[in-house]
Amino acid sequence: MKRNHTSFHTRNHSQTGFTLMETMVAVSILAIGTLALAAMLADCLAYMGMSQFDYIAQQKAAAAVESIFTARDMGQATWASICNVGSSVCTGGIFINGPQPLCDPGIDGIVDTADDFIGGGCAVQQDAVILLNGSGSFTSGSATRAPLSNFQFLRSVTITSVPNVANLRQIQVTITYKAGRFQRTYTLTTNISNFS
Repeated sequence: MKRNHTSFHTRNHSQTGFTLMETMVAVSILAIGTLALAAMLADCLAYMGMSQFDYIAQQKAAAAVESIFTARDMGQATWASICNVGSSVCTGGIFINGPQPLCDPGIDGIVDTADDFIGGGCAVQQDAVILLNGSGSFTSGSATRAPLSNFQFLRSVTITSVPNVANLRQIQVTITYKAGRFQRTYTLTTNISNFS
């Protein structure tokens, strides 16, 4: 019995495919691109998380301006007192100079005045946001106060005169706060007159 032997001939083919070096370069480029996208996603999420703090800053600045207008309209503050302490704009200014922590207003009901602070701290209590309870509602005794000082909120009220207009002043309320790793600032500027 005769067997058929098939002989295998090897041919000299040029090799196809990727070299190890080409693969490593491709994987490195892909990794750098993926890391860049991950970093961008992290920044986007951080900016989205700041929107609630931006809203709080806007509302706290508006509340400060409203308290000044209300004090003027209700006679709690005279025109001669609607300026910063020691200011050349008027005598007897009641608003503290420089950034201050957000505190609930003192006896006069006006924010950032001397009666809001005692020894560098709040006279009444720190301004805060009210958090809902577990069921998503406010019930007596179940609401939690989250002080804005936890987020380094500071408010500065600056009142200056408007050139060549005796009965008009400019109010600038600046709120600074830290949201995540970002230091943010919101400024509200308006005018107030001697007349209601």
